[in-house]
Amino acid sequence: MGKKKYSHSFEIALSAISCAVAVICLLLGFWSDVLLASGYLFGIIALMVPLSKQFYWGGFLAYVGTVILAIIMGAAVRFWDIVPFIMFFGLHPLINALQVRFKINRWLALAIKTVWFDFTLWVAYILIFHGVLGGADAENAFYAFINKYIYYFIFIGGTVIFFPYDFLIFKCQEAVNKLVYRIRK
Repeated sequence: MGKKKYSHSFEIALSAISCAVAVICLLLGFWSDVLLASGYLFGIIALMVPLSKQFYWGGFLAYVGTVILAIIMGAAVRFWDIVPFIMFFGLHPLINALQVRFKINRWLALAIKTVWFDFTLWVAYILIFHGVLGGADAENAFYAFINKYIYYFIFIGGTVIFFPYDFLIFKCQEAVNKLVYRIRK
């Protein structure tokens, strides 16, 4: 895409719309346990909109606004549900866009993002499950096995899951870029 000069008001408007849609998606996810992953996904896609026009500062401010508004409007009640979004998922599209913008080696970036993702999974495990899966049933053989090897599941499983996730997020950004490219200003 050619570098076209947009007005600051267009950047602000696009970022504000992105923030509003992301907040709505996140809140729908928080209010319904079934939709939490969908709320994350659609929130991430909404935050990709300003990045498609190379509005990196607007994308960052949309992320910050999304987090603040989501917490104020109800996510504070179940704060642990928004922590993975704050730590990783909300920033991931921005980091990917900056990776492409500054032509950072994709393997180096993938390694760093993988460690970041695994760390986020570990923090979520500590916050949500307080370091023990199964609660009262933690003595159950299944939960005892899981709790014994949880760090392997988090760090190896998280790494294996992250590779296709990162690839799919890049593909989603390309799709959003094609859709938003049609917006004329």
